[in-house]
Amino acid sequence: MLLKLLTFLLPWSLRRRALNSWFGFDIHPTARIGLAWVFPTKLIMKAHANIDHLTVAINLDQIHMGEKSSIGRGNWITGFSKDSDSLHFKHQAATRRPELWLGESASVNKDHHLDCTNRIEIGRFATIAGYQSQFLTHSINVEDNIQDSRPIIIGDYTFVATNVVILGGSVLPNYSVLGAKSLLNKAFSDEWMLYGGVPAKALKEVPKSAKYFTRTDGFVI
Repeated sequence: MLLKLLTFLLPWSLRRRALNSWFGFDIHPTARIGLAWVFPTKLIMKAHANIDHLTVAINLDQIHMGEKSSIGRGNWITGFSKDSDSLHFKHQAATRRPELWLGESASVNKDHHLDCTNRIEIGRFATIAGYQSQFLTHSINVEDNIQDSRPIIIGDYTFVATNVVILGGSVLPNYSVLGAKSLLNKAFSDEWMLYGGVPAKALKEVPKSAKYFTRTDGFVI
């Protein structure tokens, strides 16, 4: 803990070197972490990846950020490491992956909660927009009276609007939109679709001509 605190207090040019050397991280020279407490077991940040101030990322085995991907301010990213001695999730020892993966130019805005007890995958050029969304990969299996977990997959070129809840086992297909305040609790497969509601369902097709789905820069002006 003292080594982490010492590293946290260093200016970024020195902190990046310390994180790579002391903790075995792989942070590209053009990537950057603000005043954020980010200590997964393994961290990979490709060129121009960014984590903003006041984000906390702890107790997960890996964060992998593709080129130009970003995690905004004030996000809470947690997990349940496979190195734990707890009896929780022992029945998933061979399959559970407490990780967060962001594809190229994927973006997580601010003040979201990502529970990475199991893998959360956010595809290329996907946007987790707005505020206060919850990605929950684990819950209690009441039939078997155990803690259980399943991964969440957010496809390429997707748009997730503000204040949604996404549960373990959910899939938002490529080129899709999830409306504000929706509950996504299943795996969908139809692309080019607007999903929304509680629980979410397919509402209507989205136009393939929309420029959001063909952009080559993750930043939307």
